[in-house]
Amino acid sequence: MLASIAVVESSSRLGLLRRFPPFRSLFLATAGSSFGTYLAAIALTVTIYDKTQSGVWVAALLIVDFLPIVLIGLLLGPLFDRLSRRKLMIASDLVRCGVFAALPFVDRPAGIVALAGVAGIATGFFTPAVYAGLPNLVPEEELTNANSLLQTIETLAWMIGPILGGLLVTAWGRTVPFAVNAVTFLVSAFLVSRIPEDRLRSAEQLTRGYWRDVADGYRLVVTSRPLRTVLIVWNIAMLGTAAVNVAEIEFAKSTLGAGNLGYAAFIAGSGAGLALGSFLSAPALGQVGLRRHYVGSIVLMAVGWGAAGLSGSIWLAVPFVIGGAAGNGAAVVCNRLFVQRGAPDRYRGRALATLMSSTYAVMGVGMAAAGVLTDAVGARAVWIGAGCLFLLAALVALVMTRWLPVVSAEEQEAIASSAESAAAALSNGHDRKPHEDRDANGKRAGGLERIATLLEEIEARRERESRRTPSR
Repeated sequence: MLASIAVVESSSRLGLLRRFPPFRSLFLATAGSSFGTYLAAIALTVTIYDKTQSGVWVAALLIVDFLPIVLIGLLLGPLFDRLSRRKLMIASDLVRCGVFAALPFVDRPAGIVALAGVAGIATGFFTPAVYAGLPNLVPEEELTNANSLLQTIETLAWMIGPILGGLLVTAWGRTVPFAVNAVTFLVSAFLVSRIPEDRLRSAEQLTRGYWRDVADGYRLVVTSRPLRTVLIVWNIAMLGTAAVNVAEIEFAKSTLGAGNLGYAAFIAGSGAGLALGSFLSAPALGQVGLRRHYVGSIVLMAVGWGAAGLSGSIWLAVPFVIGGAAGNGAAVVCNRLFVQRGAPDRYRGRALATLMSSTYAVMGVGMAAAGVLTDAVGARAVWIGAGCLFLLAALVALVMTRWLPVVSAEEQEAIASSAESAAAALSNGHDRKPHEDRDANGKRAGGLERIATLLEEIEARRERESRRTPSR
């Protein structure tokens, strides 16, 4: 069952940190590393720009931050279910600690971007491992609260970290922010090491071979109703988010004539709204249920940014931005619940990685398109268009969640049933031998399955040939 209204009151949420020590360790680790990351992000950007005076280098820095997540999700998703999630998280933290400890000694832009790319790869492993393991750290009725707390602290880090980073860079240069971030990752690794090994993943691990496991992740995402909902709805919403992010500075500074102060007001308003929506999502979910909350949150995004796009002054637009961002923060919590409850633990890591890969890839394409559109039709039109995209996402969400009961008490049973059905379909596939190309109904296996089987056969053939080759 979903959490009752009494359970999800904000006053009881912080009690999770006291009642569940493993979750407390994860929360503190996430908080520390998130603050350090956003604190150091401003130092990285300033360093690259000061050394190159080039927007191309800044763009390269931004790309290496999220491109690894796309590639990891596409190719390495099964590792989150095969390997120890705790060890993956600790290794990611130690790698990022090493990166930021080394950055003060690197002066060439290419070296800085390369190290940032290594940190991006580590983050691409850390984040899916966190949210795949989270459902194992708290009882089912507390999962909404746990997600709300983690999303809230990440948002606060996004708000406060760059401000602190800017102050540190101004006072002491880039070395101090990088050093502080390295320490936060070291502390995070220590905190994660305190979580028992078996608490972040289930004991049951199924594998049919690496490439078939990759294919299983894709198949689960498109066959499980909750996961398919997130895949389609949030990719539409990500196009709107990309448009808002790209056109934001021009809309504030040029269209509304508010200058740097107006742009800062938009950034602050977005952060405040995200934190507000994330924190209030838990009690709201307890009252209205997942379906209505999800659709309503995306509608709030549409109204917020669409109305802001129509506004004639910065001070009229900022309240709408806060509202749109609040909807965004609430919808993200819903997405995580759909995935965590819609995928069995033995498949959850690869499902999360696949979805993250998809959304980041769509965001990259959306940003490229939004840049062209902003120059062609102006920032106001792009923001209004983003509001229309959010509205479309809300309508799609309304249609795609028809299977989900409105009554909160029945939601979890429906989601669990969908997850079990999708997992059962994969398990039926596990019973087939590698050379068989037909499914349980006698139909030919899909193209994805055949490709995965072919890759497995190629790897097996290479392994046999390497064993026959005499060593010299």
